[in-house]
Amino acid sequence: MTALRAFGRDTRAASAAEFALVMPLFLLFLLGIIDAGRYAWAFNEAEKATQIGARWAAVTDPVPNGLKTNNFVSSTVPQGSVVPKSVFDGVECKTVGANVTCTCPVACGFNPAAVNNMAWTKLVSRMNQIYPGISAANVVINYAWSGLGYAGDPNGPDVAPLISVSLRDLEFQPMTFMLFNGSLPLPSAEYSLTMEDGTGTESN
Repeated sequence: MTALRAFGRDTRAASAAEFALVMPLFLLFLLGIIDAGRYAWAFNEAEKATQIGARWAAVTDPVPNGLKTNNFVSSTVPQGSVVPKSVFDGVECKTVGANVTCTCPVACGFNPAAVNNMAWTKLVSRMNQIYPGISAANVVINYAWSGLGYAGDPNGPDVAPLISVSLRDLEFQPMTFMLFNGSLPLPSAEYSLTMEDGTGTESN
């Protein structure tokens, strides 16, 4: 009984025991602060990659081939006039499975099925240089009607669309989630530029 009472009153190594209890919480708090910074950095990189992607898309060949080559002059669209939204209201391009697919909300004025796969591949590759981990499935390009350009333009595309490049469904893996193999979604990022001054020619 004396030995038990002595053991109960013994406070040696109490600090070590308290430290052992507090240390996991401290590490979790520290890693959480680091992860918060990494998350903000990753989102900033994703936004920058989106801006670079929009710039790339504005000065290189459009993904929908017909956007560059189609002549919109018709009985309802006179030479030199703005191509109306009823004739071209935009094109959306994204990856569906292993293929790039371009679709129109209502009217394209051309067949959007023909796509420039090389232009798409180079755009995704360029964005990957800024934020590694971007796949083609994360990228969506919209060529929206802007009211710029004119039908029958001999020097470039008849329409100068508003080009929007967006990143979607990106995941971020915090260090604190590694034990559970979990991840957090990154917010979607989007950036837009007009093709008004774009040449529509391939550049590197």
